[in-house]
Amino acid sequence: MTISMVAISHIIQPSLMQLQPRVFINFRGEDIRYGFISHLVAAFEVHGIYFFIDKYEQRGNDLTYLFKRIEESKIVLAIFSGKYAQPKWCLNELATVKKLAEENKLKVIPIFYKVKVGDVRHQKGEFGRNFWNLARISSGEEIKQWKEALEFVSHKMGLELCENRSEADFVKEIIEELKRVRSRIPLEERKDHIPDLSSRKRGHLMSGPCELPYCESSKTRNV
Repeated sequence: MTISMVAISHIIQPSLMQLQPRVFINFRGEDIRYGFISHLVAAFEVHGIYFFIDKYEQRGNDLTYLFKRIEESKIVLAIFSGKYAQPKWCLNELATVKKLAEENKLKVIPIFYKVKVGDVRHQKGEFGRNFWNLARISSGEEIKQWKEALEFVSHKMGLELCENRSEADFVKEIIEELKRVRSRIPLEERKDHIPDLSSRKRGHLMSGPCELPYCESSKTRNV
């Protein structure tokens, strides 16, 4: 499997890189990779967000390195879409995110991309159909872990994109929320390793702080 992070044209000092908590993007690629995710990645580049995204999730079967990337991150965007629950690796990643979040090792922001919060939490609608199709060929322990992870993450304060909402505005709001969450991580907890300068060749995104104008809120509430 090929691992790729998106590169930008400038490199900041490694001492500053240490202060950038990495964002891990958890999503179902087939569903939204070439539309919404590409726009989100472009915004990350412009606004200086240090992140990890696997561009080639379907190449090969060994995805264990992704769990290491989650452990190295301080913020996770869990992007729920209609087909999110088709492959088990998205849900396995989410179970790992839940465990680390419960241990206060990372922050998780749920993003509901054209799916309802309740459909994710209770496995209904298109999301639920895909979940239960997968459940039929999965173990009881796996299903239990996935349901607990969905319950846990969907109760976090998140952002929801409705059908009639501008995706461009939604991307801006995600960046704004990331900036807010990032600012609340104490400096002593920002333990991302400092990549060497040759990491640019491997496609590591290394950049500085981001600023975005205010946009209309689409935050979901804890219920």
